Amino acid sequence: MSLNIIPVPNHLRGKPGSFLLRSGIRICAPEVVRSIATTLQTLVVNTVKIDLEIGDGSGEIHLLMADPEIIPAEGYSLDIDVAGIVIKASTEGGFFYAIQTLRQLLPETGQGEVELPCVEIEDSPRFRWRGLHLDVCRHFFDVEFVKRYIDWMAMHKYNVFHWHLTEDQGWRVEVPDFPGLAEVSAWRSETGGDRYGGYYTQDEIRDVVRYASEKYVRVVPEIELPGHAQAALAAYPEYSCTGGPFDVVSEWGVFDEVFCAGNDATFQFLERVFEQILDLFPDEYVHIGGDECPKKRWKECAKCQKRMRDERLENEEELQSYFVRHFASWLSDRGKRPIGWDEILEGGLPEAATVMSWRGEEGGLLAAQAGHDVVMAPETHVYFDRRHYDREDERGRLSVNELSHVYSYEPIPKGLQANLSHHVLGVEGTMWTEGTATAEEVAYMLYPRACALAEVAWSSKSLRDWEDFRLRLRAHGSRLRREGIGYYPDRQIWD
Repeated sequence: MSLNIIPVPNHLRGKPGSFLLRSGIRICAPEVVRSIATTLQTLVVNTVKIDLEIGDGSGEIHLLMADPEIIPAEGYSLDIDVAGIVIKASTEGGFFYAIQTLRQLLPETGQGEVELPCVEIEDSPRFRWRGLHLDVCRHFFDVEFVKRYIDWMAMHKYNVFHWHLTEDQGWRVEVPDFPGLAEVSAWRSETGGDRYGGYYTQDEIRDVVRYASEKYVRVVPEIELPGHAQAALAAYPEYSCTGGPFDVVSEWGVFDEVFCAGNDATFQFLERVFEQILDLFPDEYVHIGGDECPKKRWKECAKCQKRMRDERLENEEELQSYFVRHFASWLSDRGKRPIGWDEILEGGLPEAATVMSWRGEEGGLLAAQAGHDVVMAPETHVYFDRRHYDREDERGRLSVNELSHVYSYEPIPKGLQANLSHHVLGVEGTMWTEGTATAEEVAYMLYPRACALAEVAWSSKSLRDWEDFRLRLRAHGSRLRREGIGYYPDRQIWD
């Protein structure tokens, strides 16, 4: 039985008959999940114009707490028969994901009453890290769109929003002790002299984090170091190797101006930056970048060379490791878990670090074999700024990631021993925005490929079937349109 659910549930069994959902039906829920009952109530009234009641005792819809030994965290069971609906979960997140499944069983419209198919579903995620990334530095996106992005994630059972907040082209987070980051680093001069940019106030960030938590999405901030730092250095050039002056970069690429690794004041500056923003992000993970750091300035800098001699570092790669290890340790001492792009492997992997493998799978494989946790985000499969197809009229980078290629991805690297597979926390799709300046363009590049990756991240490997996915996605298109997601009309699905 196929009910066009994405991602596909682990167990689905159809039953005869249907349940008539109509106004006045009661949702019965214990106090601990009363907010979830409200979420379900709101979803139904917004989707099919049916008003449900919430209360105790008897009713047709029941939310029941389950033993975590029976239903794991984020897992759920959903049983619909002719008499009503029973949802069981051991956590609020599990109930929320059950509601996302129920959401896909609802018709697109309704007035007063609708029929739901009788079905029995038992479901839980394969991976605990099911992430989507958004670069708001190359192009800035306001809070309203960030919330919509999180809504789209939640609909597909993603649970980690990786918020890429700093770059050469813009610094996007307010830091009260360093007002220049908002006044200078957040803005750049475009061709023709137009001023472009923006940043999020601390109150706006708190609002986004609160909103995401209501959707059971964790927010992991990324503060880039030691490279991709020219926007910050435009306001505070004293933390560079040369002293500047610098402009916020208005082009794409990798640039030589990086944080000076030989200056103690640089470390103090970044520590104060982190001190000002860590409380905004309650999640245990903090992304510290670590990628694409040119070493030219370090090779020419007397302070950096002295640091290398004093610390007995053999080369600039080890100096980068020294820099990253410092902040990995600093964050760990404050109860945070540092994560970085796979370049942090160079020169020696910081003991506390988790690796995000983007240059293929080798970085993730090496890190897992060394006993480190990894998140797989290889550009070969899950970079959504790449073109959908190899055609001249396609938007995006010249490289290609077709929908079927995304769906085929297996996050456990080949060659990784089975007893080490637990180090693979999950998978993440990235949305770099050099070529996507508007919300509409982001949606067009991201979907439906993010639907495919959602199934990779959630569903059992044995259940993934490309032909079945194509059929379910064809029906899913109407849901995407209903949510205002202007997806790419993929010829493999909708032609």
